[in-house]
Amino acid sequence: MNIPVTEPASDFVPAYDRAALLAYLAEHGIDQTTYDHPAVFRVEEGLDLKADMPGAHTKNLFLKDKKGRIWLISAKQDTVIDLKRAHKVMGSDRLSFGNETLLWECLGVRPGSVTALGLINDPDQRVTFVLDRALWEADIVNFHPLVNTATTGLRQSDFRRFLETLKRSPFVVDFETLERVTV
Repeated sequence: MNIPVTEPASDFVPAYDRAALLAYLAEHGIDQTTYDHPAVFRVEEGLDLKADMPGAHTKNLFLKDKKGRIWLISAKQDTVIDLKRAHKVMGSDRLSFGNETLLWECLGVRPGSVTALGLINDPDQRVTFVLDRALWEADIVNFHPLVNTATTGLRQSDFRRFLETLKRSPFVVDFETLERVTV
């Protein structure tokens, strides 16, 4: 399924694109492996591509609650996320998907490219980052590097170092039990 990508109405220009993100990782000694591939817009579309890439693959949900708070949930691709119940453990109001303009302004990515690595474009920390426990415990995690034509794999220690460089602490949730996890 190809989702048409339109230019966002905002004139915002993100500080980081794919090249700048990968340069940032290198400058901070964060090891990564990036695989180029055809564009994928949904988890199901990339299953054959991911089969040869080690580690946990992700799905990422960009959300907004009724009070206007912005959320990014990153979870293993097969994790079931019940948004009608998850908001309670997250401490949010009812959740809905954020629009394309808000996504662009907060993470500097387009639909189909939502990624935890987009937090690099959120220096004001408008987005609350929620991480699936299964992903927090995975040895290797895979995210789009701000575009959906590649996947970047990071060892867990490197992913955590990336978050530390951004001064970000994830809100870890076990989506299976819908409980917050202390990390």
